[in-house]
Amino acid sequence: MGATGAPGAAQGHPADGVVRVERRRGGRGAGWVTLVTGLPGDTKTWLKDLKKLCGAGGALREGAVEVQGDHAERLIEHLTAQGLRVRRVGG
Repeated sequence: MGATGAPGAAQGHPADGVVRVERRRGGRGAGWVTLVTGLPGDTKTWLKDLKKLCGAGGALREGAVEVQGDHAERLIEHLTAQGLRVRRVGG
């Protein structure tokens, strides 16, 4: 459960039906990670699918899918092709 109490509303983003893709620095001086919030349905299934698409590792963190590396553009294209409303957040 996210900050608003709705599934998929992690990191303080509203549960408004928009999938948000954000690129961040990992902890401890690590490289980039791509965070995806607001995904409909089972986040474990999404995690598996998105990790496979990017050929990268990842995890579920606070209701969000986290994929290791800077894969924002690839994920946005894939999620848009799935018929989802996608918005890029941050830098």
